Amino acid sequence: MTQTETAPVIVTPEQFLTYWQGQRRLTRRVIEAFPIAQTEDQLFSFSIGGMRPFGVMAWEIYQVSALTLGGLLSGEWPMPDWREGVSFERAALLKAWDDLTEQINRDFLKVDIAFYAQQHLLPWGEMSGWAAAIYAVDNETHHRGEGYVYLRALGIEPPAFYER
Repeated sequence: MTQTETAPVIVTPEQFLTYWQGQRRLTRRVIEAFPIAQTEDQLFSFSIGGMRPFGVMAWEIYQVSALTLGGLLSGEWPMPDWREGVSFERAALLKAWDDLTEQINRDFLKVDIAFYAQQHLLPWGEMSGWAAAIYAVDNETHHRGEGYVYLRALGIEPPAFYER
């Protein structure tokens, strides 16, 4: 029997950017899937069991992503004001989402590679730069899962999670 060495799987910043943007495209499709009823946008009104409407969660995803990009670039990790810049207008959310998507495309690869291994104090705890970047995607995935439950409760088939 021949023994082979295996190298650890490590993602490059370029690969992570591709992964993150795929997640963002999928979440944007979830946002778009919420219906607009005659009198209200279900994106900002529908909830289950006292949870927040998905539109509110989408603004949180936006803010965590913006904070993460800013922190990776500057080393500053301020506590977000969860109400600042938040609108109950679908168009405003999608515009902000698309603007941040372009900013991530433009700036994410400018992060110094050494910054990822360093520890940083974020509002929700101390973690490495890589862990902070992964946290942003984990937070998005978690809340998008809630959006899937909402869509199913509304009788809507959510976007296929593997089509990013």
